[in-house]
Amino acid sequence: MSTPAAQSPVVTRFAPSPTGFLHIGGARTALFNWLYARGRGGKFLLRIEDTDHARSTPEATEAILTGLRWMGLDWDGDVVSQSANAARHAAVAHEMLAKGTAYKCFSTQDEIAAFREQAQAEGRSTLFHSPWRDSDPADHPNAPYAIRVKAPKTGATVIRDRVQGDVTIQNTQLDDMICLRSDGTPTYMLAVVVDDHDMGVTHVIRGDDHLNNAARQMMVYEAMGWEVPVWAHIPLIHGEDGKKLSKRHGALGVHEYQALGYPDTAMRNYLARLGWSHGDDEFFTDDQAISWFDLDGIGKAPARLDFKKLAHLTGLHIAATEDGAVLKGVQGYLAAAGQPTLTEGQYAALMAAMPFIKERAKSYGELLEKARFCLIERPVIADEKAAKALDPVSRGMLKDLTPHLLNANWSRDSLEAAATTVAEANDIGLGKIAAPLRAALAGRTATPSVFDMMLVLGRDETLARLKDVSA
Repeated sequence: MSTPAAQSPVVTRFAPSPTGFLHIGGARTALFNWLYARGRGGKFLLRIEDTDHARSTPEATEAILTGLRWMGLDWDGDVVSQSANAARHAAVAHEMLAKGTAYKCFSTQDEIAAFREQAQAEGRSTLFHSPWRDSDPADHPNAPYAIRVKAPKTGATVIRDRVQGDVTIQNTQLDDMICLRSDGTPTYMLAVVVDDHDMGVTHVIRGDDHLNNAARQMMVYEAMGWEVPVWAHIPLIHGEDGKKLSKRHGALGVHEYQALGYPDTAMRNYLARLGWSHGDDEFFTDDQAISWFDLDGIGKAPARLDFKKLAHLTGLHIAATEDGAVLKGVQGYLAAAGQPTLTEGQYAALMAAMPFIKERAKSYGELLEKARFCLIERPVIADEKAAKALDPVSRGMLKDLTPHLLNANWSRDSLEAAATTVAEANDIGLGKIAAPLRAALAGRTATPSVFDMMLVLGRDETLARLKDVSA
């Protein structure tokens, strides 16, 4: 059989089952496929593997599409439905039958179960060997049959994998896989191969839990004389404790990460770095990731989820992102988290505060907390800790500060000069007057600079808040 042409246009695919949300591991698989295709001017295709009718739902399909859209992973062409291609899958099974690379198997489920039970009792391999493989068609009964592909009986199958290296499986471990069930429905193993071939997929990049499937799927490629794609089976993602991801590790679905306030840019950066590396680079842009990504950079060991690293990257991306794009991300976060959207006034206030708050925020939620001072309305209610800074002496200082602010030209220098004048008159450092100012303007002890807050709030609002606590 010929090997894939080195210069053929790259076509990758992401093929999730619509049985739930877009899992974080699935999102990374989609990202790797997207990066590989986009970096080579190829195509990234999307196929919904919805042949499990009992578990597949339209809601799950929509959740997957929503997750991919939030991740910014655009696909080429229409979304392919695997179940819609059932007739094509069946036709291929019958074509293999006609070629002699597959055969009709009339063994019933009871007969197969009895064979395996006896084999287990005798300590033999439970791999089923159909008695119909080399039977004379003249002996075939008028009964339902499955179509099985003829597995090689001797030698070995070598999966040439770009991540795992050459993986050898002895052909004695392979059974004659069912491609078409006795009720005429195609199996998953057949459907995947037919769809990948028909969609022109050149590179199959997927989780290494599918590695053993590759050997069985290669039988269909061989039986049809089709070109085998490049395999790249990537390690799964584990939790910080090194165990397989589960609910105990926290967020699992991409939608949960959006609701937790992580930007899509940071998620792409983090997930790309989760199991793949480009030298020592940790923070990078989409363009850099697309340019750098290659299968050779994927490690063999399972990647570990690290929320501290994700938070660190989030901070870097928020700080490096244009203010308008950050605000758009904030709106998306609020919607995902089920929180009220910003009013026009709050939107404008947040935009004005952005230069003073986005440098150290490690999530959109943290960004909004830093901006809380300009999003709330009077009267400002100080929390318990901040209220302690509003003792009678401090209130008096704020009252003394008011006329100085009235005469200030509302530049940072003039605001600092006004506060310094009052601090010196009371024989205290500037920090001593900052605490009651924070409490009066924001109701919190941890805020942006008091002068930055004054600049954002403006003269009238600042003076009104001081009057509320010093009257």
